[in-house]
Amino acid sequence: MQSKRRTESGMTLIELMVAVMIIGILASMAVPIARFQVRRQKERELRRDLWMLRDAIDKYKDAGDKGGFQIKLDSFGYPPDLQTLVDGVEVKDKKVRFLRSIPVDPMTNTTDWGLRSMQDDPDSTSWGGQNVFDVYTTSTGTAMDGTKYSTW
Repeated sequence: MQSKRRTESGMTLIELMVAVMIIGILASMAVPIARFQVRRQKERELRRDLWMLRDAIDKYKDAGDKGGFQIKLDSFGYPPDLQTLVDGVEVKDKKVRFLRSIPVDPMTNTTDWGLRSMQDDPDSTSWGGQNVFDVYTTSTGTAMDGTKYSTW
């Protein structure tokens, strides 16, 4: 008598459960990493947007200081608001724009930035309205390095 061996291919229920548990553990480890990456990307966007806004403010002031257009005496040469940077000013019979559009704050998902005038205190959260000397995010969150976003 010969013994017949049956070779069956496939997975048992236990093997399938182990495989599903391993995939679940790996997926649960990937979620915090993905959240970390999303947060880091938003922080990069915030730094870039703040740099872009501050650079546009500085270029506006430089153009005004060089006599490219008439400025108000109490403005110290800074723009009256962010929209002026988008709308532009007449410089020697030519419209000069300093921004294409006001960027969206990645932390608040709005174009409402905190503004400071030259006359305001350096850490003031209320805008005097005379000019735009500096911008900051209105987010109350804390960055990965422990600093508040609003202090960037």
